[in-house]
Amino acid sequence: MDPKLTEVSQLFERFKAAFLRKDYDTCSNLLSQLKVKLTEFRSLPPLFEDTPNAVRELTIARDIYEHAVVLSVKIEDQDAFERDFFQLKPYYTDACNKLPPSPQEYPILGLNLLRLLVQNRIAEFHTELELLSSAALENPCIKHAVELEQSFMEGAYNRVLSARQTVPHDTYVYFMDLLAKTVRDEIAGCSEKAYDYLSMNDAKQMLMFTSDKELSEYIKEDHPEWEIKNSCVFFQKAKESAPCKEIPSLQLINQTLSYARELERIV
Repeated sequence: MDPKLTEVSQLFERFKAAFLRKDYDTCSNLLSQLKVKLTEFRSLPPLFEDTPNAVRELTIARDIYEHAVVLSVKIEDQDAFERDFFQLKPYYTDACNKLPPSPQEYPILGLNLLRLLVQNRIAEFHTELELLSSAALENPCIKHAVELEQSFMEGAYNRVLSARQTVPHDTYVYFMDLLAKTVRDEIAGCSEKAYDYLSMNDAKQMLMFTSDKELSEYIKEDHPEWEIKNSCVFFQKAKESAPCKEIPSLQLINQTLSYARELERIV
């Protein structure tokens, strides 16, 4: 075996051993070393040179980046997830004709869709979805993310929250917990626009909290502009503090009349 490939393989074995014992600090340090070592393989993206060990190098590199994505979930680092996912993606797309399918491909693709949904990046969610094959769309991991997005868009928030109990992969739990926060923020935004105030009990039920303490902590951390008094949550303060933009009506009327005159001349 090539000495460089042997060195990477041994380092990766140490990474996997540390990962199994949940020593994520050691994993992060070893991962940084592995990424540097991988730059010495010219068979990897973006070069894709046809070297004697190309298949083995591509396979171990894909495996390393798959572990890197899962590690980013374990340490709850969404920025690292995005970086590692985009480094991994070429192995699923550009190198798919050189490598056998990875059993981790669909779980990780579904995990990325879930991340985009959590971050409310719906346009990117649909872009990623358009790039998937019909076979991928039938996979339970992908279907789970798609059904969540549909429920989210429909406002069926109870279905979104209950979906945590049926996650297709254990790595999904982290993003499902974050999605519950996203859903709660959506409900909070709608509530403050629809009502001047709500009773504590109604606000607690609407925002899906089990105690007044949880509701109070949420308001303190995420909505300090709300006001709690007389066992009610008042949104009026938030509405009053929202800046109002004046509509330049006279300017708009003049522009519209100008366009109408120009159209009349063209006709």
